[in-house]
Amino acid sequence: MGAGKSFWGKQLADHYQLPFYDLDEVIVQDEAMTISDIFANKGEDYFRQKESNLLRELSKQDKFLISCGGGTPCLQENIDLMNGRGVTIWLHPSIDVMAERLVRKKYKRPLIADMPDEDVADFIERKLSERAPFYGQAQLIINQDDISLDTFTEKLADA
Repeated sequence: MGAGKSFWGKQLADHYQLPFYDLDEVIVQDEAMTISDIFANKGEDYFRQKESNLLRELSKQDKFLISCGGGTPCLQENIDLMNGRGVTIWLHPSIDVMAERLVRKKYKRPLIADMPDEDVADFIERKLSERAPFYGQAQLIINQDDISLDTFTEKLADA
């Protein structure tokens, strides 16, 4: 959360003229309810299963770009599927940058919506430590706070 996946996914899809899917948005459309409502009414396990199923479905295409939720690579061998289908990127800005972004839009994030602002950075740090073994399997890691489209195109050309 707050790494810039959706923003940069759209930018890269436009640049490479590829279909773009934000997995969270696909889930919202498919379920006809917000992520927060899905979590509240159907639970996180349901959401994660839906996420994995849609990832598999979307991955059947030849050329596309997808922005996955932060938990997507951590479940049901999703990272293996993702690495097998294309180039995976871990956007890894500093915790301070992610916390600043998330505090501004907490209402959109069911896992932190009711969390005090001062606890967000600790939450991010905990989540990153849990998820790092999965994220670290990405083929490309961009751990800068200030990135540009050129950053991506150069690193992707090398990948």
